[in-house]
Amino acid sequence: MTALTLLQPGLMMTVQDRGRLGLLRSGVSRSGPMDASAFAIANALVGNGPAAAALEFAVIGGRLSVDRPVLVAVTGGAVDIRIDGRAVPGWESHRLSPGEVLSIGAMRGAVWGYVAVSGGIDTPPVLGARATHLRTAVGGLDGRVLAGGDVLPLGEGAPGPARRLTAIWRRSGGPVRVIPGPQADHFDAAGWAVFLRQAFAVSSRRDRMATVLEGPPVVAAKGHDIVSDATLAGSIQVPGSGNPIVLMADRQTTGGYPKIATVASVDLPRLAQMVTGARLRFAAIDQAEGEALLLAERKALADAIDSLAAS
Repeated sequence: MTALTLLQPGLMMTVQDRGRLGLLRSGVSRSGPMDASAFAIANALVGNGPAAAALEFAVIGGRLSVDRPVLVAVTGGAVDIRIDGRAVPGWESHRLSPGEVLSIGAMRGAVWGYVAVSGGIDTPPVLGARATHLRTAVGGLDGRVLAGGDVLPLGEGAPGPARRLTAIWRRSGGPVRVIPGPQADHFDAAGWAVFLRQAFAVSSRRDRMATVLEGPPVVAAKGHDIVSDATLAGSIQVPGSGNPIVLMADRQTTGGYPKIATVASVDLPRLAQMVTGARLRFAAIDQAEGEALLLAERKALADAIDSLAAS
């Protein structure tokens, strides 16, 4: 068995793949990466298929080594990356040989980073995926955050050529776009005015399950309790505190707070990558526009991946 050894893990470092599909009705969260586009680019840079597992970390990436030659790539944001002390750029793949150490510093202007290794992380699938869901200790390595000294199996396959992006790939800025509902009618005109016209800040109360926003309270005129119903990635729950809670990759599958809106899928990774203290505003769009924006973003991502060239 070939393996990767974590000499010093990154913060909240876990094994993730695309997640568990089709199990929400059974109460199983999808999990998967917080920033699916950065995750996909990392896998493509090292020659992996889109279903391969990689490492996700928050803010700081740590140090690791391997026992066979591989390609490695680090994406997610700007970060200092070194191989045996030699600085190498992010968003490109690089050869890592046995005995060498990959060191990843602190992210700048982003939160979630990804480390892909050619062959992929080959932990046993659980319920059809290798993704780690921390609250239920499912998937990854014993369903937990990785620790120093952990050894992770790697999939087989000789590394191909190192690669880099040649097309520009970036996200749009501006307000975070949302689709009203499903409990939009729980909020009157005053509540909606606060939600859409006031700024909110990303709080330190955040993890893979949810992000709490701070700002003026959003009041639900019909009350802050509902009969529990299904949640989606990006559902914005509003509890009695009035502080919106944006549900993320490891969200619960049902919830009993009214959901004023859902973050458009195209903008959810951007919100996930906002640093603590960052300020944002919301803008309402309809479902058709949200779908069109997502399709355009997926095409841009596919074009970027198709642009990969030997570095």
